Amino acid sequence: MIFEWYSAGGVTVHPLLVVMLAFAIDVVLGDPPEVYRRIPHPVALFGNLIGFFDRQLNRPQRSDRARFWRGALVTVCLVTAASFAGYAVHWVLAQFLYGWIGGALIGSVFIAYRGLFNHVRNVADGLDVSLAKGREAVSHIVGRDPEHLDEHGVARAAIESAAENFSDGVAAPVLWFALLGLPGLFAYKAVNTLDSMIGHRDSDYEMFGKFAARLDDAVNAVPARIAGLLIVITASISIGTKGGDAWAAAIRDAEKHRSVNAGWLEATMGGALGLALAGPRQYGHTVIEDAWMNDGGRVEATSADIHRALSLYRKASAGLAALLLLIMVLV
Repeated sequence: MIFEWYSAGGVTVHPLLVVMLAFAIDVVLGDPPEVYRRIPHPVALFGNLIGFFDRQLNRPQRSDRARFWRGALVTVCLVTAASFAGYAVHWVLAQFLYGWIGGALIGSVFIAYRGLFNHVRNVADGLDVSLAKGREAVSHIVGRDPEHLDEHGVARAAIESAAENFSDGVAAPVLWFALLGLPGLFAYKAVNTLDSMIGHRDSDYEMFGKFAARLDDAVNAVPARIAGLLIVITASISIGTKGGDAWAAAIRDAEKHRSVNAGWLEATMGGALGLALAGPRQYGHTVIEDAWMNDGGRVEATSADIHRALSLYRKASAGLAALLLLIMVLV
């Protein structure tokens, strides 16, 4: 925890208190749609900036080597700029008596607990109405073509999104915020957004986005494993879920996943619920052959399983908050 919150009145606030308040604000409020109908979300603005450099520098006539180095340069520059922006915001807020509250409000914008919960729950609610409604809801949280998914495929996709994004959208931003303050949080969200936009394994982005994808793997490595352990612990003390099976699935299957970080989350969630997750998936006209996480588990997932996954998600998030509180007491 490098950044403490100093106020103009000489009061020092523990940085983890700011992080916990930011987390609580997101749990309660999320991203109010009425706000972001009037002003653009900061991540959307950053995405527009990435899109600009993508159009200018990622041209198919350039060699693979040229595209790789241009992508690496864009990634380094944008992540550095994001971290400096975070430092500038921190410095300004730290001049005010209650600036730490502003820091918590800004930090909450980059934590996605409530938004992810609502989106995944919408898939369960949609499936309870019809397959078409479930497909429409899941299209907002996954990149694969929902028209090729049956009811079980829609449910598995929603559960996989809840598992993977527990790390990317909750655990990782909270942990980087706790460790490096707003500079760390801003830098992490920059890396994560770069990966989501250009870190694809296809002809357009294989080289231009490779550096961003590998950097995203690196900054998520520890948070993903902490998040996976929280799922294991939560499953161990919850009724109807199996922590031992979650751990065994992670040890056996996680490294078989195309993304070893996502593998940890999907394997632990699948093992906890007794479901087989991941496996072959279709994106547009491309079928991705991936290993099953918790191979041998049940593939016939339903909306009830989505609610079971959300219960684990809530409890694991509470475990993350408890971990922060414990560290705050001890440090």
